[in-house]
Amino acid sequence: MNEQKVILVPIDFSQKSLIALEQATHIAKLIKHDIMLLYVHEENGVFSKIFSDNVEETKIFEKIQEKLNEVSEQFGKICGVRIKTMLAKGRVSSKIVEVAEMLNAHMILMGTNSEPEYEKTIGATTHRVVRWAKCPVVTINGLEHHAGCRSILLPLDLSIETRQKVNRAIEMAKYFGSTIKVVSALSHKYNKANIIKLKSQLNQVENFILDRGINCETELIETDKKEKSVVPIILKYADEQGDIDLIMIMTQQEVGWIEKFIDSEAQEMIRTSEIPVMSIAPKEIGIIESKGF
Repeated sequence: MNEQKVILVPIDFSQKSLIALEQATHIAKLIKHDIMLLYVHEENGVFSKIFSDNVEETKIFEKIQEKLNEVSEQFGKICGVRIKTMLAKGRVSSKIVEVAEMLNAHMILMGTNSEPEYEKTIGATTHRVVRWAKCPVVTINGLEHHAGCRSILLPLDLSIETRQKVNRAIEMAKYFGSTIKVVSALSHKYNKANIIKLKSQLNQVENFILDRGINCETELIETDKKEKSVVPIILKYADEQGDIDLIMIMTQQEVGWIEKFIDSEAQEMIRTSEIPVMSIAPKEIGIIESKGF
């Protein structure tokens, strides 16, 4: 398999997609990757509304390409990163995933637009990309971000799949010189055996990370009995830390009769976190078990 050397950044020229591009340049510069800036044109897309119905589609494409070139040149000069552009036509989410696979992208980095007139459409696009992409997807929801990555937050639970984030976190931490902060939320539903197992897992993961030369901190936090999800307490913890610049989660995808699904807590994290979230699809469980934790 060819080495992954491209970060895919879908763009719709909204503020958040430009923030996503800026964040992508920081990563690309460190890992010496190119950026592929992708605009997917839909018949009812933003640019289609600008022109009257009798304007030829080629004219629309020319305008979009001009804007892509302008943005890529602007960010490329500032950041010293090679930014290529691609203009595609089709359903946005499907085309993003298709292009990512075609390029064997290292990751997809995209903004999520929460403006009222776009929330449902853009949200659905983000959801589909996270659900179907084979590579990690970083979603940008907030408007202010640190240029680097001071600390990575790694929430862990008792599932085997969630521990697959560890190696990806180590990879990112080595690029940025980050600290990894591992946190487990202690649900009121856990019995004594669960708590012992959770503490043991935190200790094993901490040692695994420290052995690889990465600073690591671990903490066990208690959830509010009134909360149906652990997401609010994890995001509160992240906010209180003050230096968390990336949260890594597993999407817990399962293959059903029709499609793949993302569990409700992953969706909640992506939707509500002001900190960038990296979503990772589970791989072979046996690989993780062989690591000893």
